[in-house]
Amino acid sequence: MKKRHWFAAAAMALTLAGGALADNPQFQGADPHAMMIDGELWVFPTGGPGGSWAADRFGAFSSRDLKTWRNRGELIRRDQIRWIGDDGAPEHFLWAPGVATRDGKWFLYYSVGPQNPTPSRIGVAVADRPEGPYRDSGAPLVTGGQGFEAIDPMVFVDPKDNKAYLYAGGSAGSRLRVWEMTPDMIHVAREVPVDNPPEFTEGAFMHERGGIYYLSYSHGRFNGPDYSVHYATASSPTGPWKYRGAILTSDKHRKGPGHHSIVQAPDGRWLIVYHRWERPGSPPPFRGERQVAVDRLDYAPDGTIRRVTMTDARAPLLQPAH
Repeated sequence: MKKRHWFAAAAMALTLAGGALADNPQFQGADPHAMMIDGELWVFPTGGPGGSWAADRFGAFSSRDLKTWRNRGELIRRDQIRWIGDDGAPEHFLWAPGVATRDGKWFLYYSVGPQNPTPSRIGVAVADRPEGPYRDSGAPLVTGGQGFEAIDPMVFVDPKDNKAYLYAGGSAGSRLRVWEMTPDMIHVAREVPVDNPPEFTEGAFMHERGGIYYLSYSHGRFNGPDYSVHYATASSPTGPWKYRGAILTSDKHRKGPGHHSIVQAPDGRWLIVYHRWERPGSPPPFRGERQVAVDRLDYAPDGTIRRVTMTDARAPLLQPAH
């Protein structure tokens, strides 16, 4: 793959209003897993621009300037997952992907639901490139049940020892579980017991900065105004957690922000990529389509995360650091 330097491509925009200008909301979609790949921001969502979510496939989208998005094509379809019908449920949906990479391979983790009448499951597929095509591993990685909803997978590779951890769990029971992965990234080696963090509902995301491990996650009902992002910190990727509070909540016009990911831009600054209901215009439960947005994420000198301010179209994204 040719290197595409997203930050360099946006250099002209950086001279405007002190930073790059993000056209929020970016595009229709939900549950965005974001990564910087060769200097370009990639987003792996449920759905995507133009109402492309059919609940039976995943796609990817990338941008160099947070204005124009390139459709990276189809990653995998439901009919390519041979085990998906083994539970005998009458229908199945795909949502909430997570992506990781190791040793030149790319791994797509995804949720298969709904939770009823059979438990939800998490699958994993492998590719040689981030845009795929992905080949399913042949069996579920994790199956839900007994108060645990197996959705919203996220895999974090600890920079300290290169161990990989799978985080998953969702609204049916609002229970977080963590597993250490095998080196091949397609099996779990063992489950790691963890405490459930305060206000946890779903959508766990782990990142590390300056030796601090940040577990962030969504709280509340996905189609209500209480949906929000909270976080806790720890000295290891498996806790124990110190709850730090909410960092992204509804405002007057944008409701239910959540199911996010956190990435570091090539200039060292941090971004939060999330979905929200854009001026829903009706009382909850909100209906229609959620929108993906990108905003700045800032840290206080003590390492805590400052409250995120949601922005609209053409708002400055990258400002001088505090």
